[in-house]
Amino acid sequence: MKTNKLLKNIFIYALLIFCSLLFLAPFYWMFSTSVKPSNEVFLFPPKWIPSHFKFENFGNAWQLQPFGMFLKNSLIVVGMTTVAQVFSSSLIAYGFARFDFKGKNFLFIIVLATMMIPWDVTMIPLYMEFNLFGWINTLKPLIVPSFFGSGFFIFMLRQFLLGIPKELDEAARIDGANAFQIYWRIYLPLMKPALILVAIFNILNTWNDYLGPLIFLNDQSKYTLTLGLAQFKGVFGVDTTAIMAITTLICIPPVLIFFIAQKHIVEGVSSTGLKG
Repeated sequence: MKTNKLLKNIFIYALLIFCSLLFLAPFYWMFSTSVKPSNEVFLFPPKWIPSHFKFENFGNAWQLQPFGMFLKNSLIVVGMTTVAQVFSSSLIAYGFARFDFKGKNFLFIIVLATMMIPWDVTMIPLYMEFNLFGWINTLKPLIVPSFFGSGFFIFMLRQFLLGIPKELDEAARIDGANAFQIYWRIYLPLMKPALILVAIFNILNTWNDYLGPLIFLNDQSKYTLTLGLAQFKGVFGVDTTAIMAITTLICIPPVLIFFIAQKHIVEGVSSTGLKG
């Protein structure tokens, strides 16, 4: 009996290690290519371990394009959208979870329906709308929509708020608090695990966004990191080593955020009732 259990555990661990290696292989290839000498990038059969590591490739690649400016633009977009999404989505979710008004269910269905429309379908109308506002080639199209919440975040936070007893509202109203004070002083602190989850999801999504900046930005001075990375693709060739070096650097913040906030992600997912 113990032998069967041991064999079962060995099989499970071997399968998990194999699957992990499959997922890690592209990341390792990206890193190894970023530190290879240029004459070893396209060798066949591929050389997994460089003959010598050229860590100066990171600095050289960073200097080839104004990545300091691209980083500043990315931080502006990520910072402002995260603050806007956390505040607007939580406030809208509070309204759906705690107030009864005519048409509430219909409005909530519309909010949910926005999650079913691919961004590819709306990008042309959005471009026309932002062009009408004169926002093309500015960071506004990437930031302003986040002030109106996201269907997924609103749904997630509403689910969290429905799990909080309504007696808290009644006690606060007896003490003289109005609706916004109840939201700001009571529910916002209670929503901390879910809000951290919203912030992390938004940071990862905005940091990795390529299509949005590609459509709305024309001037290089407005480019974000992901769009700046595409500048290595020339008409007559691609600087593979530089692309891999910058991609490795761009991947570091999301990976660090994931490991630092892993506990909060699990706590937030369990508290909002979401399942993978």
